Amino acid sequence: MFSSVTEKSDLCTSIYDEKMKDFAAIDFETANGLSTSICSVGVVVVRNGIITDRLYALIQPEPSYYSYWNTRVHGLRKEDTENAPVFPQVWESIAPHIDTLPLVAHNSPFDEGCLRAVFRCYQMDYPNYAFHCTCRASRRYFGKTLPNHQLQTVAAACGYDLTNHHHALADAKACACIAMKIL
Repeated sequence: MFSSVTEKSDLCTSIYDEKMKDFAAIDFETANGLSTSICSVGVVVVRNGIITDRLYALIQPEPSYYSYWNTRVHGLRKEDTENAPVFPQVWESIAPHIDTLPLVAHNSPFDEGCLRAVFRCYQMDYPNYAFHCTCRASRRYFGKTLPNHQLQTVAAACGYDLTNHHHALADAKACACIAMKIL
């Protein structure tokens, strides 16, 4: 259902002060303009400042249709997810990996909104995850020294080369590396 791999390349250089060391970075891609239409998820688990797990899954979106604009961003199409599991099945596999860890996302209102919406859609009890936003943190940390605070820009400023932007796992890994630097 999902891949779980740890590689030596998962070690992001981190300068510890009192930085967040235990969390799960999360990223969703959606099939259309509705928050419930999650079609892929990437999760990167960080413990003691080291990436310990990476999870990725395709998800059959609800509702199950793709808008041209969303496909243009992430490249996923209906054919990619028509045989994928629905969100509750995927989340049942992911939840034990994140347990009670705080969640981190770049532009967390989007990802948290999607997570809450899909929990409501499937009438699942939402566990009130604590969310942190690397985009907001970037604005505080870097201020006007960056041209923008988009994920790829902030990742580069933190020394991470995001080469597969808008793939949920690649974006979650970039977010994790940013969090280890500035949260």
